[in-house]
Amino acid sequence: MPDRSDARESNSELRPGVLTEQEGPRVLPAAYPLDDFYVRAGLPLPALETVEPAHMPEPYRALLAHNNDMTPTLSAFHASIIHLRVLGREYRGDFYSREVVLLKEETDVPVEFGAIRINLALFAPAARRHILDERVPLGDLLRVHAVAHSSRPKAFFRLCSDALMMQALNLREPAVLYGRRNTLLDPVKRPLAEVVEILPPLDSGAPGFLCPPAKS
Repeated sequence: MPDRSDARESNSELRPGVLTEQEGPRVLPAAYPLDDFYVRAGLPLPALETVEPAHMPEPYRALLAHNNDMTPTLSAFHASIIHLRVLGREYRGDFYSREVVLLKEETDVPVEFGAIRINLALFAPAARRHILDERVPLGDLLRVHAVAHSSRPKAFFRLCSDALMMQALNLREPAVLYGRRNTLLDPVKRPLAEVVEILPPLDSGAPGFLCPPAKS
């Protein structure tokens, strides 16, 4: 499968005020690399609408619209150490992808669902081994190994949770979720990782946008 990390984002097809389900598997670059896991599983990717940061309610805007690493941002917000649970993985040469949930250390409450594609060739051997241990989120490993990098969010979006997301985030009913696609770059602007980061429902809700009820 070709590298779509710099592909142009697609416009979504949504009725105003309603987030709808998508018919069949479809690749949306704003959801890369999460969309790769959906395609391989033969699952329909939920309908996704890109949004401007100014149109995201708080606290989603503060948690997503910035150039910082997500793991320390979530750790500070939730006042908790964050650990990693890997739901799926793939290796292609130097590229390692995984579908993940981030959880609070003390309670295992999910604080993020998403996927990441990492270029292992751009990391020192010790950092590569630590990444492949699959125990610590990349945001923390970048700090531990003093990896110089910058963050460049490429898209912000909202969607309705599907069955996979509901299970990963411990949701009983479909909910409007907010997320972003981000690229982590080394000092010479080579992509260290492409990341999709989706947050669970928080306090504010999303007035005016409805999700269809769960299918029985």
